[in-house]
Amino acid sequence: MSEVEQKLTLLGHFQELRKRLIRSVIAVAAGAIISFIFYEWIFYILISPAGGINLIFTELTEMIGTIMRVCLASGLIISMPYLTVQAILFIKPALTRKEERYVYFLLPWIALMFLGGIVFGYFVLIPPAIGFLYTFGSDIASPMIKIGNYIAIITRLLIAIGLVFELPVVTTFLARIGIVSPQWLARKRKVSIIVAFILAAIITPTFDPINQCLVAVPLVILYEMSIWLAKAVYRKRAAAAEKPPEGLDTIK
Repeated sequence: MSEVEQKLTLLGHFQELRKRLIRSVIAVAAGAIISFIFYEWIFYILISPAGGINLIFTELTEMIGTIMRVCLASGLIISMPYLTVQAILFIKPALTRKEERYVYFLLPWIALMFLGGIVFGYFVLIPPAIGFLYTFGSDIASPMIKIGNYIAIITRLLIAIGLVFELPVVTTFLARIGIVSPQWLARKRKVSIIVAFILAAIITPTFDPINQCLVAVPLVILYEMSIWLAKAVYRKRAAAAEKPPEGLDTIK
């Protein structure tokens, strides 16, 4: 390939990337606009785990800024399936036909696992984290929680947990295209446990080991699930490789 052809190919990749990014930005903006229409409901859902905590705002622009951030985060979550499709369409030329079919098969699981992570964070992680943060040191000073700080912590947790729950889906795809193997994943089990607790320390806003375990333990379980799924993929590939071509058994 000549230098001119390489430049044209590179330019084509940049143009394709720009097109996908523009469409993704429009999708997120559309989701944010829809979220703004229902922002009171969204706030009610986010504030519910706080229980009887009285949330305040101390600046004139704090509340509207918080609403905008919530709508943007909600728009990102709403448009996540479309963003995933755009990412797949961008890498589509590098995939074989079988890999492409497999990616589209995984699309519903990507959405379900992301939603499952958000549900887990909302019902399992957030309540004890809020309880710990609100009561810790309350005998020394009276807590007055700013709504901007509360919403920032909640949205960060939900999105982070949703992304982490994609681990089995990503690992299954990598095993399907031969990048990782179940044996390699099993050898990295000890390292994965350490990484799980490091990620838990980063994701959770508290230093409470109980809250960190609430994140780390599911991460370890997700990793073990990834090993099991990778084994299933490799068994299927081995069975397909041993299967004789069609019509071969009819040749005597």
